[in-house]
Amino acid sequence: MRTLLIAGALLMTGAFGQTAPRTWRLTFDYFNVDIKGHVIGRQRYSALYTRGLPGDTVRWNDVTIASAAVWSDFGPVQKQDFMEGFTYPHAEAANASKPEFFKGFPPAAINQRNLIWDAHMFEGFAQNLDKLKLNTVFHLPEGNPALAGMGEFHDRDVQLILTGTSPRNGRDCVVIDYRAMFNTLDVKMPGMELVGRSDYWGQIWVATATKQIEYATLFEEVLGEMAIQDQPKPITISAVREGTFEPADK
Repeated sequence: MRTLLIAGALLMTGAFGQTAPRTWRLTFDYFNVDIKGHVIGRQRYSALYTRGLPGDTVRWNDVTIASAAVWSDFGPVQKQDFMEGFTYPHAEAANASKPEFFKGFPPAAINQRNLIWDAHMFEGFAQNLDKLKLNTVFHLPEGNPALAGMGEFHDRDVQLILTGTSPRNGRDCVVIDYRAMFNTLDVKMPGMELVGRSDYWGQIWVATATKQIEYATLFEEVLGEMAIQDQPKPITISAVREGTFEPADK
């Protein structure tokens, strides 16, 4: 059974310290888990995200999926050709809650959409740096709950905390902790609907000199009930994912 996980994305725009094109790699491992904590299977989603192209556009390349049974090695990667070269002005990221933003994406490709939502979520969180005070919780306003025609995700309370400084990739960075607990989701796809909750958290390293992200993590757990067409009762879905966002040109 395919795991469906949604990251709450507060999509913001801005220069973000960008002076030349730079590429980041996103890697997310999805874990199918039973309610007793036993891992049933895994998938790895990976992509290259380039920022700062002419016209302040962004581009996605080398998007792949690989699967594994429990703790075995991942199998051959499957290239996601429909995302190869996917390009848009960075300012249009604010429209990623609308179905037309993902023109050409298969209806069930929600985890591929997650890559885009997550990248801009990291950027949006980092752009609040000037508003943060050391060891003080900063509450973000509620974002758009729409999932581009695939349902809704409601962030209950996204919190950012400036926790200190740390070097990363040879650069001095500030570290932002973020967390959003007890979020609700209602995901609709052909032949199924998932209703449940999500908890997610992580850290972001932002270079003090460039204001660019040098590293970011995300951890998320989803618990819900999935109603499948022609099945009399919904089934319980328990899923976990973890991911990183880091420069490909360290």
